Amino acid sequence: MPTTHQPATARSWLFAPGDSEKKMTKAMDGEADIVLIDLEDAVAPDAKAAARPLVHDFIKANPAQRHRLWVRVNPLDGPHTLHDLAAVMPAHPGGIMLPKVYGRADVERLDHCLSALEVANGIEEGSTPVIVLVTETAEAMFHTGDYKGAPRVVALTWGAEDLADSIGASSNRNADGSYSFTYELARSLTVLGAATAGVTAIETISADFKDLDALRERAEKVRRDGYRGMMAIHPAQVPVINAAFTPTEAEIAEAQEVVDVFAANPGVGAIGWKGGMLDRPYLARAERLLRQAGKRGRHDLHVG
Repeated sequence: MPTTHQPATARSWLFAPGDSEKKMTKAMDGEADIVLIDLEDAVAPDAKAAARPLVHDFIKANPAQRHRLWVRVNPLDGPHTLHDLAAVMPAHPGGIMLPKVYGRADVERLDHCLSALEVANGIEEGSTPVIVLVTETAEAMFHTGDYKGAPRVVALTWGAEDLADSIGASSNRNADGSYSFTYELARSLTVLGAATAGVTAIETISADFKDLDALRERAEKVRRDGYRGMMAIHPAQVPVINAAFTPTEAEIAEAQEVVDVFAANPGVGAIGWKGGMLDRPYLARAERLLRQAGKRGRHDLHVG
């Protein structure tokens, strides 16, 4: 019977090129909750064949870190995906990122491929979780709400560069550097799709890895919007992301107060507190934050 996967709890997802053992090692030795070993954009087409066994051997050589070592394979609309999977699955990576999806059918196709490779390699069938890039094609934007119950999916994330290419845009930014409407829409549809599916929403990368203040501001904003983690392209971004997606002591204390107020007044729908009124959605948010706080510092995902 397929494994039932729980939503991802990782805050930071750090990309590392799959053709560089040095960069993979540096990423693994850092603080990232998940290391996303990249066989897609970070590896040139003529270097992919050589990168695959390198990625396999790296994962195989680090069994204690395997749960953190995920692989971004190439998209299913190209010639590389099956070769990627056949090469890396014998090493039993912690999970797979599927980019450039067009809809749920791509996830279901990936599930069939993974099941066959798991059985062939003595891995529990259904045990490899998946994170999906759900906005990199124009068509995919219309299907962001279709992943409820999709096999293996533990998180959704989004991307702006491939989406711009898909629609023929010359830029995805406003004059002030912020994302223009279509890409903010992609961000919103991703968090809504993740909530619909009961999985985790993960924010896309910040390309300017030197501007850590802007990264912190953006990470804190998207966390308020419902995101629970963020992609990184440089190790220096990881501590900022981890801090931004970790509840503060003040937030934990306030959430505990809210929970305690409702516990002391069982059966009420709304209650006065600090000069205002609290209703049940406040309680739900407080309970959710306390659950998140209980996972701080973890370097794995719940996939059982």
